Amino acid sequence: MRIIAGALKGRQFNEPHRHKTHPMSEKVRGALFNALGDIEGLTFLDAFAGSGALAFEATSRGAKSVVAVEIEKIAHSNILQNIGMLRIKQRIKAVRANVGGWSIHNMEKKFDIVLLDPPYDQIMTELLQKLMNRHVKKGGLAVLAYPGHAKIPDFDQMAVAADKSYGDIQLVFYRKT
Repeated sequence: MRIIAGALKGRQFNEPHRHKTHPMSEKVRGALFNALGDIEGLTFLDAFAGSGALAFEATSRGAKSVVAVEIEKIAHSNILQNIGMLRIKQRIKAVRANVGGWSIHNMEKKFDIVLLDPPYDQIMTELLQKLMNRHVKKGGLAVLAYPGHAKIPDFDQMAVAADKSYGDIQLVFYRKT
């Protein structure tokens, strides 16, 4: 896998082997960040980090700080190795935790952008709602990667700002009201 744009453009990073992550394709990742536009100086939460690709892309494109939460040991170890290899330790923090538990213990942490790419077989809208309510700053964005065939969920305090479909995946951009 590689970073698409920014200071680390073209740099390769490893994805976890024998792991059940579903890394977002380069095309969709590029579309997501193009839709976000200039992210220089913004804060990010990658709530289901998986391979870390979204966190690395945000860091490369100038995010001030990124927190990447991943529960799976292999995936988390892979993220840590990539952080070292890419030399971005000062701007990204990888946390091995269940994102729901992490959220309860970090309720005061607010982010400009929260990236939500949960395992498609475990999408829990109640958890997504809590993550949005607790961690998206007022006026901030939550971006949900969702199965392409599914009905887009509605969330309290969040307005759909955009919805983009890419075959078997759709990206839904919610703005906190």
